[in-house]
Amino acid sequence: MVIATYGGHSPLKRLYEDDSVKIMYKAIEKFFKLKKLNTDIRTEVIAGITTFMAMAYIIFVNPAMISQTGMDFNAAMMATCIAAAIATIMMGLYANYPIALAPGMGQNAFFTYIVCLKLGISWQIALGCVFIEGILFIILTVTKARQAIIEAIPACIRYGTACGIGLLIAFIGLIDAGLIVSDPATLVTLGDVTGPATLLALFGLIVTGVLLIKNIRGAMLWGILITAAAGIPFGIVKCQGFMSLPPSMLPTFLQMDIVGALNWGLLSIIFVFLFMDIFDTVGTLAGVGELGGFMKKGKFPRAGRAMMSDAVGTCVGAACGTPTVTSYIESAAGISSGGRSGLASVITGLAFLAVLFFSPLVKMIGGGYQTAAGILLRPITAPALIIVGSMMLRSITNIDWKDYSDSIPAFLVIIVMPLTFSIATGIAVGFISYSALKLFTGQGKKVSWLVYLLSALFVLRFLYLKSL
Repeated sequence: MVIATYGGHSPLKRLYEDDSVKIMYKAIEKFFKLKKLNTDIRTEVIAGITTFMAMAYIIFVNPAMISQTGMDFNAAMMATCIAAAIATIMMGLYANYPIALAPGMGQNAFFTYIVCLKLGISWQIALGCVFIEGILFIILTVTKARQAIIEAIPACIRYGTACGIGLLIAFIGLIDAGLIVSDPATLVTLGDVTGPATLLALFGLIVTGVLLIKNIRGAMLWGILITAAAGIPFGIVKCQGFMSLPPSMLPTFLQMDIVGALNWGLLSIIFVFLFMDIFDTVGTLAGVGELGGFMKKGKFPRAGRAMMSDAVGTCVGAACGTPTVTSYIESAAGISSGGRSGLASVITGLAFLAVLFFSPLVKMIGGGYQTAAGILLRPITAPALIIVGSMMLRSITNIDWKDYSDSIPAFLVIIVMPLTFSIATGIAVGFISYSALKLFTGQGKKVSWLVYLLSALFVLRFLYLKSL
């Protein structure tokens, strides 16, 4: 193949050497502080795309779930993409972190199955509750209450959170690969390792692992793309076209009923939304903060900006027509690919906007594969999640395992997160056990009053959720 040249240089080289392009590159590097963060534009682009690939499933899973409340599926998909794009780009530009946001799994389940279907609250009023929760979230962020919460997390729980999130991500990857399936006797067991999708996931796991060992740049992204390409001849990955026109968002846009949500009887619902949002976000920031080296002396720099992006995203999401927007643990995939700045988030956000026109292409990779038993697997992105999960266990060496008042709460966080499928629940168990062990062993004065307060709120949360 011959590349056309002009004046002895290829068009690509001439483009790169163009003064205006150089100025743009320098402006991007300066704005996102790429040199200071020891990264570059290419690495950040790869990281942003990798994160998007790892979390693209939410584009289809979220509307499929919340449409059970009577919401229009296509409008909900539009709301999912737009809310994720705005919140993620804000995280990149305002907080300069490679952390992506989208409607949260767990929050959308509570929205659908508890608030709407079980309690009989209309989805319009439920969205109103989410919007109010987002406003409260903003107020807490402005008053720096949420930053104080992050800084109040004991080191052992912070390290345990990073490890727990790692196990949770790996557990999700194993399920998506079909390696782990439910079992009525043992809860979980080994899946059919001879199934085509599972074999493809195992192939992707080996390929991605080899690429990482060989220090290939963008190993995670290359692993995803190679796995997807390998699945096409076997019908596991099906080409469904490339482009489509975006559907209308009018059926859900600004349909939230804020007045209806301003009801004393709904305060508890708003509180649960707020509670889940706060601690899912706090846990994610603490976990990916350890992985990316963002934590400085136990503190998360620009935590207020990161949480403001989350809070604004929740309000935007409710206005568009989707429940709580929160920081995503799948951001760890991009961080593991080298992402260190907000440029990666901007790329992820732009990808969410682009998918409005390329949804068939994204569905081909992130939409999943339906087995004969009706189980939905995601063999393309599963290997990346499993490997990222293993990377996040590095923090386990920072836990003082000889001090049982530290190691027991840390272990409970690590084990509860994947087994309950909840970051917030893992943190809650960690806080409660930490406070109790310190208090009853004469070390109570070493614990911040905020830790005791949060522990009490966690206890009330468990009591309330049990009553639903």
